[in-house]
Amino acid sequence: MQSDSADQLPPEAELALAWSAPPVRSRLRSALDLDRRLARIVAHTHEPMLGQMRLAWWRDALGKPVAERPRGDAVLDALGVHWQGREALLTALVDGWEVLLTAERVGAAEAEQFAGPRGAVFTALADDRATPPLAVRLAVAGERWALADAAAGVSDPAERAVLVEAGLARGRPAGRLPRIWRGIAVLEALAWRALERGGRPLMEGRGAPLAALKAAIFRA
Repeated sequence: MQSDSADQLPPEAELALAWSAPPVRSRLRSALDLDRRLARIVAHTHEPMLGQMRLAWWRDALGKPVAERPRGDAVLDALGVHWQGREALLTALVDGWEVLLTAERVGAAEAEQFAGPRGAVFTALADDRATPPLAVRLAVAGERWALADAAAGVSDPAERAVLVEAGLARGRPAGRLPRIWRGIAVLEALAWRALERGGRPLMEGRGAPLAALKAAIFRA
């Protein structure tokens, strides 16, 4: 069983959760907590095989019925409450992080293989009720955030440039999101700002809170 407690979410994630509607907030928090745990595994692993074993634990745990999973891990327990029946998307998220773990260098292909599953989690928040245009919009917002967040976390300038290019290639956010998705709009706006700044941290600079507030109000 994993022994880590839930990691503290970064300030942009907490801000997005604060602006999220109650029907979205709990599911988004548990997904972000899992994402943070997976990110920590990748960041702190120096031997890829050991990291793959830890990722495999999550893949196996999420593949079991809730009643058969290990108890006592705060993140896994929350996922059992808020993501029951949709674990395949979370397993894909594990696979996405494994791409970064095993890649010798992050190139364009690896950036896409990583961003897709991470962005799909945002679409899954809609619980199959989103229209096709909204589903695509949420997925792209998630991918943009995924790439911006990863770019801010890598130390290799060349890899950062690849991630930034992939994020910018998705274009400027277009169209207002429904009010229920204000938290996603906040993350997307901060991600776009970070990408335009060359892959800087999402909450860096005095303009970040203003960008978040503007996105929360106008949802675009």
